[in-house]
Order: sequence, then C-alpha cells, then structure tokens
Amino acid sequence: MYHVYIIRSIDFSEKIYVGRTTNLQKRLSNHNSGTTPHTKKYRPWELQVEIGFKDELKAIEFEHYLKSGSGRAFRVKRLL
Repeated sequence: MYHVYIIRSIDFSEKIYVGRTTNLQKRLSNHNSGTTPHTKKYRPWELQVEIGFKDELKAIEFEHYLKSGSGRAFRVKRLL
C-alpha cells in the first residue's frame, strides 16, 4: 500500500508537509526524530490526513497534485 499524507507542525501550525511512503508510522517517526532535513526545524509533527493507494503511480500523481497550486487550494478547502 502507498500512502500520501499531510502532516502539520504542532509548534508552527502554518507549516504543512505533503509526502508519500509505504510505511507511514516509520516515516512519521523520521519526521519527528529530525532525520528528515526538510522538516527537522519545525518538529514535532502530527498526522492530519492519510490516503492509501494500491497503485504507486496514482499515489505519485496525487502527491504531485497536492503540491501544485490547485492542489494546495483543494487541500485547504477539503482536507484541512
């Protein structure tokens, strides 16, 4: 299973991160332990949304969409 997820910084609530993984618990642990350079300075993080996909290509496409301009608008209006 491929997971597209959105996490939010607990201390910096305006900071959002969108990612994709096959092991959501391990990935969230990496974000919170500081081993992910992009999210290290805004920890701790909490999971806001997780969507599972059987098809890796669909997960990749959805992740890219959520990072696009229209995807950001969708994220704010429908998911967060």
